[in-house]
Amino acid sequence: MRDVYIVGIHTTKFGKYLDQGVKDLTATTVQGSLKDATVEKEALQSAHFSNCLWGQAEYQHCIRGQVALRPIGIDSIPITNVENACASASTAFHGAFKDIASGLYDVSLAVGAEKLYDTNKYSVFAGFLSATDVSSATADARRFSENMPEDDGAAEATGQPAPKKAKKKGKSIKDRMTEVRDMAAVGVQLGETLGYDQLREIVSITFGGGSKDKSGKKRGGDHSPFMDIYAYKAREHMQKYGSTQAQLAAIASKSHWHSSMNPNAQYTFEVSVEDVLNDRVIAPPLTRGMCAPIGDGAASAVLMSEDAVKRHGLSDRAIKVRASILGSGRDRGLDEPDIGERLSKVAYERAGLGPEDIDFVELHDATAFGEMHQTEALGFFDKGTGGLRAEAGDTRLGGKIPVNTSGGLVSRGHPIGASGLAQMHELVTQLRGEAGARQVEGARIGMAENGGGALGEEEAAMCIHIFEK
Repeated sequence: MRDVYIVGIHTTKFGKYLDQGVKDLTATTVQGSLKDATVEKEALQSAHFSNCLWGQAEYQHCIRGQVALRPIGIDSIPITNVENACASASTAFHGAFKDIASGLYDVSLAVGAEKLYDTNKYSVFAGFLSATDVSSATADARRFSENMPEDDGAAEATGQPAPKKAKKKGKSIKDRMTEVRDMAAVGVQLGETLGYDQLREIVSITFGGGSKDKSGKKRGGDHSPFMDIYAYKAREHMQKYGSTQAQLAAIASKSHWHSSMNPNAQYTFEVSVEDVLNDRVIAPPLTRGMCAPIGDGAASAVLMSEDAVKRHGLSDRAIKVRASILGSGRDRGLDEPDIGERLSKVAYERAGLGPEDIDFVELHDATAFGEMHQTEALGFFDKGTGGLRAEAGDTRLGGKIPVNTSGGLVSRGHPIGASGLAQMHELVTQLRGEAGARQVEGARIGMAENGGGALGEEEAAMCIHIFEK
C-alpha cells in the first residue's frame, strides 16, 4: 500500500441553513477544500460523497453524489455514494484513502453534506430510526426504557439530587395546531411503513405518547431515539462503575469551552457545569446540554499520493494518514471488547503507535456519555475512570489528552453525513498549527473515532483514523 496524504480540508460552520440545500453546502465545502489544496477540480480522479437523509427529506435517493457535484463541474469521474449512518463521512474518507493507497488513483475527494434542520422536528427524529434495526424498533424502545430512575431526573441512577427543571413556556394555539399537524404527517408516513401498532408502541416511549414508569408517571419527550440508547448505556456505566451525572456535565461543559474558540462550531458559547446539570432532562441522566444539537453542514478533504504531493509542491502542508480503519459491530457478550476497543487496536497496530503516542483526539460524542465511554474504549483511561479523569481536567486543553478541541458533536454540531470529515478538519488544523486559541501545544499525532448507527450492544459501523504532522 502507498502512503496517503491530506492536502486540502474544509468545513462549513455548522448550524441552521434554511436558505441553502445540500447542493449549496456541497459546493461551499468542495470549493474550500480545493482552494486549501491549491488545485483545480480537474485534478480530481475519484470522489466519495456522504449523505444520510437527503432521500427522506427531498426524495433524492440513489445518485446523491452525482446530483450534488455536477453543478460545480465535477462529473465523469467515478463518484461513489456512501451511507453509513453517523460514520458516513469518515467512511467516504476511507474510500478515498483506499483509492490512493491501492495505487488506483493519485487524487481523490471525500465530501459529506447533510440538511437535518426541519421545521417539523418529528420528521427529523423519525429519520434517526433508520440507523437502527427498524424491524426490532419496538423491542429496542422497551429495552432502552429499562433501569430508568423513577423520577424525571437522575437521582436514582447517580445518587445525586435531580437537576432543577427549566420552566416551559406555554405554546400558542397556532403552535399547538402546527405540532399536531407535524406529528400526524410523520405518523401516517411511519404507520404505513412500519404498521400502526408498532408505531404506537415506539411513539409511547420515544416521543412521550404515554408510556409510564413504575410510579405511573408518563415518560418520554421530543428527542432522537439515540438519546434513549446513550442514556441507557450511561445508566449501566453508573451502576457498574459509580460514574456520576456531574462527570457527564463536566465533559459537556469542557466541550462548550473548547467550541467557544472554534468559529466553525454551531455553539460558540460557554456553559457551566451547573447550567448543564440544571438544563432540561432529555433522557435520564442526560440533559439537553449533554446532547448534540440538530443542524446542517458540510465538510470535505482532498487526498493525494506521495508522488502527487511532490508533483504539486504541497509537502509543507500535507498531513500523513497513518491509519484508516473501517469496521462493523458484532453480536457479543456484555463483557467482551466492544467495537471501539477492537478497532482502536487495529488502528494502533497499523500506525505503529499506542494510545500513549496520541497528542489529542476527536471522539464521537453524540452525548457526553459517548465521550466518557470512548476515552476508556480507545485506551486513554482505565475502564470506569473516564468521568473521573475528565472531571480532573485531563481532557481539557493543556490536559493529558485534549479531547474534542473542536467542541465535539455536543457543541460543534452533528449534521450526520458531515461529522466525520469535520473531525478530520480539526485534526488537520491542529497538526498544521492553525487552531488559534484552541491550539494543542506540540501536536504531532491526532486521532479521530466516528461511530454510526446502533445494532445490538454497539455501533453498527465505526471508523478510526490516525494522522501525523
